[in-house]
Amino acid sequence: MQPRALIVLATGTNRDRDTAQALELAGATVDIVPLKHLRQNPQSWRDFQMLVVAGGFSYADALGAGKLLALDLLHYFSDQMTEFVVGGKPVIGICNGFQALVKAGILPYPARNGGLPPATLTFNQRGHFECRWVRMRPVSQACIWTRGLSELIDCPVAHGEGNFVVREPPVLQELKASGQIALVYTLPDGSPAEGAYPYNPNGSILDIAGICNPAGNVLGLMPHPEDNVLAFQHPGWTRHARRAGNSGLAIFQNGVRFAQEK
Repeated sequence: MQPRALIVLATGTNRDRDTAQALELAGATVDIVPLKHLRQNPQSWRDFQMLVVAGGFSYADALGAGKLLALDLLHYFSDQMTEFVVGGKPVIGICNGFQALVKAGILPYPARNGGLPPATLTFNQRGHFECRWVRMRPVSQACIWTRGLSELIDCPVAHGEGNFVVREPPVLQELKASGQIALVYTLPDGSPAEGAYPYNPNGSILDIAGICNPAGNVLGLMPHPEDNVLAFQHPGWTRHARRAGNSGLAIFQNGVRFAQEK
């Protein structure tokens, strides 16, 4: 049975159709639904086995990238989001969607005891918008979206606020220990980027490109794997056909497979 994926659509979201194509290639059926329609029929969330918060510039990034979308998720859809996350269903936030999940307190985990958020995504270290291809290595076996993946993943980034930072060092140690660091930026040969620009395009600590929640069913990442699910999408596909491929597709295949098994 094909799992049914919900892509939530806010004003300014512009990666919905690309992400839908990736999910369909991975074996899911997809509905792209505006948030205002979901507000009118909140029970419809239960019809879906996967949830996607796609990239773009929701609400023109007013008040900060992903901030207003995060407020939507918290204010109007808190129960539905909790049901998805606690229920163990696959959830993915890409670029602006990652920013929204972090600022909604879903990733890396909710603030504890009424304290401050453990992490955030802030302005790129170089202080400007980054639009370039990067290479990532899947490193988490706890994350259902990256579990079992070993091949490097090529895909583009397009963001101005992708610098993942933690509030204090113990948070970083916790993320490492629990396997929540899902994807990291690498050099072209796959070795650690160690913060080297432009391979780590935003200055994220430990070259973090994506993280998951403690249960591993929620993934957020800044790069766009939906933009490399067909061989010809890679800028070097005619020259490096063996590795240009569709390496972004594996992330979506993992998510769909988990939804089917669940």
